Amino acid sequence: MKKLISPETVLQFINDGDTLLVGGFGLSGTPNTIIDAISTSDKKNLTVVSNNLGEEGKGLGKLLVTGKLKGARGSYFTTNRDAVRAWSNGELEIELIPQGTLAEAIRCGGAGIAGFYTKTAVGTKIAKSKEEKVFDGETYILERAIKGDVAIIKALKADTLGNLIYDKTARNFNPVMATAASIVIVEVDEIVEIGSFSPEEIVTPHVYVDYVVMNRYVKKGGRYVESV
Repeated sequence: MKKLISPETVLQFINDGDTLLVGGFGLSGTPNTIIDAISTSDKKNLTVVSNNLGEEGKGLGKLLVTGKLKGARGSYFTTNRDAVRAWSNGELEIELIPQGTLAEAIRCGGAGIAGFYTKTAVGTKIAKSKEEKVFDGETYILERAIKGDVAIIKALKADTLGNLIYDKTARNFNPVMATAASIVIVEVDEIVEIGSFSPEEIVTPHVYVDYVVMNRYVKKGGRYVESV
């Protein structure tokens, strides 16, 4: 497979200060192998766009405790106490974005749409300094699209061309992130031959995928754990 690279090679495509779109919801659909490679590298001042920051010492939590992160943009960071402590100590910049707004902002980033108006968060601190507009007597705020330098996502399988399918709810933010970054790197459990997927099964077409990494975790009890 021409797009197959090692997790360590991923580091060639990430620069200090980059914005990373990282798939996952909790630890479901999270590219743990790629995150591990970044956590042991010398990369720094990264901004992560993700629903959350994993858990303490797990998933994106590893990037936090190893000092790789400057900022995080997402919806739900309180599941990781390290993130709360880092923010409280002024060590991490956090921008809270309602979950639906986050998904739509990334979708717009991939679709070439500069922004959109939404009623979500009107009248809250999140709406501070954002442009407001009234439609049909109701107030909306303008949310800008989100794009990244690199997207690191997780899929169940890729074929040798790079077409992707996902594992149930582990699909979450991964497909939209695959459209909204300059470089897209996917971690997969398995690579199969072209023609193994029907057209209806393919969620992310190969044209969005630049590189593929093999998952080094194993699934036990419904969760991925580090292989020994």
